[in-house]
This record gives sequence, structure tokens and C-alpha cells, in this order.
Amino acid sequence: MMQIIVDRIRATLPSVNDDIIGYITDILKTNKTDYTDYQEVDDALRPIFEEIAHDEIKPEAITELCQFVSDQLKLETLSGDNGLTHEPKKLSTPILIGHYSSPTFDTVSSALFNISDRTFIKPTNETTTVSQKKLEKAEAKLREKQEKRARDGVINGENKEQARLEDAVVSQATNKRLLADNENSDSTNKSYDIHIDNFDVSYGNKMLILAGTLDLIYGRRYGFVGRNGLGKSTLLRVIANRSLVVPSHLRILHVEQEIEGTDIIALQSVLECDERRTALLNEEKELNRRLHSSNDSSTTHDSFISKRLTAIYAELETIEAHKAESRAAVILNGLGFSTEMQSMATKQFSGGWRMRLALARALFSKPDLLLLDEPTNMLDLKAIIWLENYLQTWKSTILVVSHDRTFLNTVATDILHLYSQKLDSYRGNYDTFVSARTERLKNQQREYEAQKEYRDHIQVFIDRFRYNANRAAQVQSKLKLIEKLPVLRPVEKEHEVHFRFPDPEPLNGTILQLDDVAFAYSKNIPMILNNVNLSANLSSRICIMGENGSGKTTLLKLLVEELEPTKGQRHGHRNLAIGYFTQHFVDQLPMNINSVEVLQLRFPGKAVEQYRTALGRFGITGDTALQTVMSLSGGQKCRLAFSLMCMKNPHILVLDEPTNHLDMETIEALAEAIKKFQGGVVLVSHDELVIKRVCTEAWLCRNGSVTALENGFEQYKKLIETELQY
Repeated sequence: MMQIIVDRIRATLPSVNDDIIGYITDILKTNKTDYTDYQEVDDALRPIFEEIAHDEIKPEAITELCQFVSDQLKLETLSGDNGLTHEPKKLSTPILIGHYSSPTFDTVSSALFNISDRTFIKPTNETTTVSQKKLEKAEAKLREKQEKRARDGVINGENKEQARLEDAVVSQATNKRLLADNENSDSTNKSYDIHIDNFDVSYGNKMLILAGTLDLIYGRRYGFVGRNGLGKSTLLRVIANRSLVVPSHLRILHVEQEIEGTDIIALQSVLECDERRTALLNEEKELNRRLHSSNDSSTTHDSFISKRLTAIYAELETIEAHKAESRAAVILNGLGFSTEMQSMATKQFSGGWRMRLALARALFSKPDLLLLDEPTNMLDLKAIIWLENYLQTWKSTILVVSHDRTFLNTVATDILHLYSQKLDSYRGNYDTFVSARTERLKNQQREYEAQKEYRDHIQVFIDRFRYNANRAAQVQSKLKLIEKLPVLRPVEKEHEVHFRFPDPEPLNGTILQLDDVAFAYSKNIPMILNNVNLSANLSSRICIMGENGSGKTTLLKLLVEELEPTKGQRHGHRNLAIGYFTQHFVDQLPMNINSVEVLQLRFPGKAVEQYRTALGRFGITGDTALQTVMSLSGGQKCRLAFSLMCMKNPHILVLDEPTNHLDMETIEALAEAIKKFQGGVVLVSHDELVIKRVCTEAWLCRNGSVTALENGFEQYKKLIETELQY
């Protein structure tokens, strides 16, 4: 943060010398919390800046400089009371960090919290002097403020440090000439490609992307992959809010949050996304009202209204407004909304269904750039297959974060890979990316080994003849050769993920069984499940499939005794322990304590080493186990939930959509851990990789019944594809 202030001071006042910079940074570093508003900064620093400027800089520039310093210090000291975490705070406008010395580039920042140190203007060697009186006056004001704040009890340790949620920080170098050409071109010649060069993204103290380059070609579909917590969702957000500079004529839509529940029906909510159609229809309605009004019937007036109506009808015809309702209905139906549901008010839907509505609105509005963050998490397999087919006909650009391998293989034309703060682009779908990346890493490893062997060979010669006077010239030549060689860096490999479920105590025979079970939530509604017969033992690998609302989660709750059957019997071994992972388990974790404390809270009385061991089985080790749950990524919270689930050494794992928050590598680790688990598994998932790798039995929930599928997942998939064709 301080380096950013120094860079801005040098950019505004090029003649400032290092002594003055040192004086300013010293008082700012030691007393930054004393500057609570712009006026305090202005009082302390303006006399110094004016003395340096010698009337060469306009007063407005000094005012802007003081405002900049004030803003940066506010960002550094934002916090609430009593150590409580507050909502993220943002400045109302982006902060301009400074300018490159080249006139064709400027540095734009919408960074609202600490940016990584970057020097944009090199300091000059010119010297400046500031009168001692001015410095003494500034110091006197500073002491006065400190004494006042001390009396008010603000300093001297009374204001406690607290955690705060920080916003993403973005800095970007943009080419002014290219941007101007793009913005000034006429509408027929505007480019819809996106080129973002040399940008950084950080979050809090963590650098996410360093010197990144992003090229999105119009009409291509980009899958965005990488480990959890590296910044994929953050990058989507900064593109959506235009913190990164993208052409202003592009319409960008980011599907991230569910829509607000209101009295508007679902179908109308989707139709309202077409703002042009809505505006034309409203204008048509108003003009017809005025045309038939008895108060205004002049010929000229009527002629004007008639001409305007003719133009409106022509434009409505051009945009095919008459097809809008049917198109919206097709999208809603594909995402699982029945005809009855399309007529329901949005406030009647749960959060998951309102997320589907947000996706439907995005698909209907056809933006130039569609940003999707894990769209398959909220969908059942039927909706996923429909979405895959729909997106393959998409005309504009898509950037989608997804950890669904099958979805990316079907939809993506390109893959963006984020790792080690870098963005790499690959042509082709996910399988092509895996093959290309594997080959690239092999080539890098071969190149590294060849360079190392060459260096070692030279070093052997140097070590052998270092003290031989006759070979001194040759040794010096070899030393210079080594200095000129490129820096030798080993290939960066992502660490492997390993999960391990604890082995349960042995139990023989059938340990969990449902006999002729039926269930309804009340007597006045039909049975959700009827005549269900299901059994499981320690070798079971059962997958429960079906559309959303078909009763899958209800069936799991019957198995774990969260619900009692309306009819029939549930039988379980008297020593049976069940580990239950729910879709919403992650959201119910306490946020203000660390992972070890979460386990202590749920399972008190054990040694700390036992809690650490339970967490370590799922990769939560070291300092990560001592971070607050709030600071963990979605995938890390999932791992914590698995650790909690396994504290009882369960005989059967009952898993409801366990892969929703996990990245590709973690999903594969989970599948491998389930395969090695010595107990039984009952799984609800739409992840094809996990189902095929793990499950040996498939059961379909549909129309209140649960039936076995002999050919498993493939049989269910073919059934859905057949239904979608009609």
C-alpha cells in the first residue's frame, strides 16, 4: 500500500527527493490510523507538497494527491468494533494508480483494497528542499491529533484488531489507442472480441493472477478450470463489474446470485429481461391509449401516433417479439420448470429454483458475453443435458467456471487454466486440455533436465580446475557462460489431493433396509414415495438418480432417520453408524471458529491430535486447520464437512451431491477414497465421473417409486435423451 502512495507522489511531483519521501512515509507508516478523513491528510501534507511544487503544479493536482493518500489510508484501516467482521466496503469510484512513462499506456485500477507493490514511474535524481518551518508545522499538527485521539481512547491498544472481508484488487495496463479505436468505431464495425493484457488480480494479501492475459474470441465457448480458491470466481466478478477494461458496447451478464423473490410470475420474470421488447410494448400500449383518448383527436396528432405505431410494429417484427413468450417457455421447461411452475410467483420458489430462474433470464437475454459460475450445481441430469445441447448453439461468447468434466467436454471449444497465478489457454475441450497439458509438462521437465545436466557438466569443469592457474582463463569463461544461461526453474506441479475415509468396525449381512416404505409430508398431499424396498451392506455402492423433486433427498432422510416412514418399516443394525453429507451441510458450518474448534464443538472430549487426524484425512493440515471457517474456500469447507461426517467411523456413507463445491482433482480424490472405503455408500450425484467410477447399483426415483436400473447410469442417460427429443 505504501509503495502505491510513493509511486503516486513521485508521478505527481517528479522533483521530490528520497529524504522527503522518507519523511512522508515514516509519518504515514507510524500514524496512518490518525488520518480519519481527507481534511486531516490535507492539513498535514499539503504544506509539504506545495513547498516541493514551487508553483509548477496546479493546486487541483495537489488536492487530488491528498485525496488519493487519504483513500489509500482509509482502505488500510477499515475495520469495525469488538473484532466483528463487517460487510466488504467499497469506494464510490475507481482509484487511478498512476501512469506509465509511455504515452500510449495508462494504469487503471478499480482496486479497492491493498494492491501489490508495483513501480510505474522511476524517481528522478533531482533534489528538492522543504523549509524546516513547514515540517515543524506539519509535525505539530500531527502531535495535536494524536493527543486528541489518545484522550478519546481511540489509540493505546483500546481499538482491537479484527478480521475484515476485503474486496478484489485489480490493476491493468491498457492500450489507449486500441481502446479509443474500438470505442469510436461505428456500430457495424465494432469488435466483440475481448483482449485484456497485463493485469493483476489480488484478494486481501493473496495475489491471485499476476501479469495475466485474457483473450476471448467472439462466438467461442471457454471452460475455466483450476483448483479451488485460486481466483476463478473472482476473475468473473471483476470482468462483470468492468474493473478490468472491456469494450463498453459489450453486454455482459454474470449469473452468480439468485433473483429476488417477488409477486412476478416466473415466465414474466424471464420476458422482462428483454428490455427493448418490454420498452416497445409499453410504448405501444401508451400510444394506443392516447390514440383512443377523446381528449386529443387532432389529425396531425393522430397521424404522428400512427406513424410511430407502424415503426414500433416493424421493430417488434424484426426482433421476433411474437416468439419471445414461447422461447422463454422452452428455456424454463428445459431447466425443469413445468407449465404450472412457470405461472408461479418467483417468491414461491426456493433459492435453488431462483438460481435456475437467473440462468433462464441470462439465456433468454442473449448477452454478448455470458459468465457462468458452476451452472450445473443447481441442475439435475436432465436439465444438465438440455443445457449442454442449448449452449452448443450459442452464438456469442461464453466463459464458464465448471468442475463437471462431461459438461466441459460437451460444451467447451477452449479451456482456460488458472494455476500458479498464471492463465494458460488451450484449444479444444477438457479431455484435449488434459492431454495437451500433460505433454507440455513432460516437455518442460525434459527441458529442465537437459539444462540441469548442461549446467552440472560446466560446474564439474569449474570445480575441477578452479585453483589451476593454467586453466584460469577457461574457468572464467565457463563462469561467464553460466551467468548468461537462463534461470533454472523446476517444473511447477500441482500437489496431489488424497482423501481417506476411516475403516468401520465389521458388521455382517444386510445392515440397512427399507421394507414397503411410503412417505408423505402431510395427510392432505399425495405420497412422495410409495412401496420402496431397498437394502444395503458394507459392500454396497448405490447411486440414487432422478429429477429434482422426485424424492431423492427424502429417500436419503428416511435412510438416516431424519424422517419417519408414513407406511412400512426401516430396519438398521443396532450398531450401525451412518455418515450423512447434505447439499446444505457446508452452509450450516459455524463461520467464526476454526476447523479444530468445529470438531471440538460437535464431538467434545477428545484429544486435539484426534481432531487433527480427522482433518488431515481430507487435506486440512497445518495452519489451514487454525483458520476461521469463514476464510476457507468452498472446497475446504467441504473437506471440513467430510471430517465431521467421519468422526463416528460410519459404516455407511450417505452422500447428497457431495461434489458441488469441489474442483476436478478433489472430485477424483473423493471417488478414489470412496472406492477404497471398507463400508457401504449411498450416493446422490449428477457427476458422471463419480457415478461411473464408484457405483455398482443404480436406483431411479420417479413418479413416487424407486426402481433398479440394470444398466445403471447409461440407461438413465439414454432415457433422458429420448425424452428431450420429444
